[in-house]
Amino acid sequence: MQSPLHILKTVFGYDAFRHHQAEIIDALIKGQDVLTLMPTGGGKSICYQIPALLRDGTAIVISPLIALMQDQVDAMRQLEVRAAFLNSSLPPKEQQAVEHDLLVGNLDLLYVSPERLLNEAMLALLDRCELALFAIDEAHCVSQWGHDFRKEYQQLSMLHTRFPNVPRIALTATADARTRGEIIEQLALQQARVFINSFDRPNIHYAIAESGSGGGSGRDALWSFLTQHHADDAGIVYCLSRKGVDATAQWLNEKGRVALSYHAGLTQNVRQRNQQRFLREDGLIIVATIAFGMGIDKPDVRFVAHMNLPKNIEAYYQETGRAGRDGLPADAWMSYGLKDVINLRLFTENSDADEMFKRVMHHKTDAMLGLCELTACRRQAVLAYFDEVLEQPCGNCDNCANPPETWDATIATQKALSCVYRTEQRFGAQYVINVLTGKDDERIQRNGHDQLSTFNIGGEHSGAEWRGIFRQLIAHGYLSTDTEGYGVLKLAPLAWPILKRSDTPQTVMLRKLRKATKEKVRKKKSGATGLQNLSAQDQSMFEALRALRSRLAKEQNVPPYVVFPDRTLNEMAIARPATQAQLLDISGIGEVKRERYGGDFLDEIRQFETGA
Repeated sequence: MQSPLHILKTVFGYDAFRHHQAEIIDALIKGQDVLTLMPTGGGKSICYQIPALLRDGTAIVISPLIALMQDQVDAMRQLEVRAAFLNSSLPPKEQQAVEHDLLVGNLDLLYVSPERLLNEAMLALLDRCELALFAIDEAHCVSQWGHDFRKEYQQLSMLHTRFPNVPRIALTATADARTRGEIIEQLALQQARVFINSFDRPNIHYAIAESGSGGGSGRDALWSFLTQHHADDAGIVYCLSRKGVDATAQWLNEKGRVALSYHAGLTQNVRQRNQQRFLREDGLIIVATIAFGMGIDKPDVRFVAHMNLPKNIEAYYQETGRAGRDGLPADAWMSYGLKDVINLRLFTENSDADEMFKRVMHHKTDAMLGLCELTACRRQAVLAYFDEVLEQPCGNCDNCANPPETWDATIATQKALSCVYRTEQRFGAQYVINVLTGKDDERIQRNGHDQLSTFNIGGEHSGAEWRGIFRQLIAHGYLSTDTEGYGVLKLAPLAWPILKRSDTPQTVMLRKLRKATKEKVRKKKSGATGLQNLSAQDQSMFEALRALRSRLAKEQNVPPYVVFPDRTLNEMAIARPATQAQLLDISGIGEVKRERYGGDFLDEIRQFETGA
């Protein structure tokens, strides 16, 4: 039998395993169950693809993403791996052909959705087949506490009883300790070997900006971020609402970028067409709700931007992890403001779940808000949430590059809390700010609040500064919001010792609002293509190779990265291989792809070198 390392090199074009890949593959080959947590882009797929090629029978890959199965199968077929999928997008005749190939043993990998797998006819078909393994991808979908819950996943424990001799591997990039426990319990993986890799994605630069800083809007900040760092790059922009998605996409198009919408309000055909364009075209931006992205294999997404706060750190980590899957520099950027903080609190408080669930959600909300208001290294905080310790600050987040200033906000806090109290806890933040700053407002006069002792006592701070203060007071638990959805501010228990100026003096330290200044040059550059170490001539070589890749991909109707990822082109542009043998020294080129594309790329390099 061929060794896993031999297949890694000859089929996939890589010289060495990463993380715990070798141990995971060995366990599956021996017939053991496995649970693995590996960061996005860490090579989870290889963990079941290689055992699928080495074990007898067909590997069944359970994926929640029907829209992406075609691309996953295309990528495998590029490597001459016998792969197929079964889902509702296939005409009946093609479904029958796939089922026949499965029965006669002509498939190494078959991709199915959990809904399809749980169909009794599908299970009866599998009863008649030789099965190599079950791979349960995106296994965090089993967790009711998570952000991608799919009830069908909780029924997948039946695989253990119906197919007791077929090994299973559950894979995810996002699971805290509670979710890991739930995956093991729900999928009956108590006897599985567990491999937890580092959650760290050191190539991603994390930055969280206060919307409204410097007087601009969140969109202004987004445009500044794009023009400074990603003028031509592919990326994802997440918005909370469908309306926000459409408006932001239109705005980006008006500014000269190609941007497409993706949300549940669009027809399935439009969603699929936009997703395919994003996967297959260079430099395109997809603007989406959280309905988009899970399982996206596009390796050259150079940025993920959030225009609103994610619900929890798991969602934030999962969504930002779609950037930089190729290991090259990428950005996770977020803009948030007072309204986001209020909405996130309301979302948790208005849930119709039981009290236990609400407590868990409140904890997750607090952790997300804490990450935003943090003054220390953001990467250390994200990793700590997943029970991982990073000994030193990362040096690759906004707080490390430009440490935020703090200030003694005790007096300002007392003024803010007192004004909320004296306006009878019946108004939202903007109204209270108008009272504090002495705004000439008919509504304030009608309510008699221009006669309050707190009227016009906050003139030392601008409206933007007061919004930042209120945002932080809500985030830190001094203020809460009503549960009716009006954003009315209420005094929380933490507020009373500050308000009453108790015998034990308490100091409130808050972040200073960042000024809108051009960011310092980063140590890890994230330029137009996210590539490193390219001279001007190498960059020209890279662009020529990318144009060739694009042409070849269009001829085959596959995404360009399925031919070769940017990392491979980057290495090729520097090394300039001249022979078929030298091509095998390039990461990502195995024997199959050398045979298929080697001549075209060697010719392109030769023509570039000679100036032909």
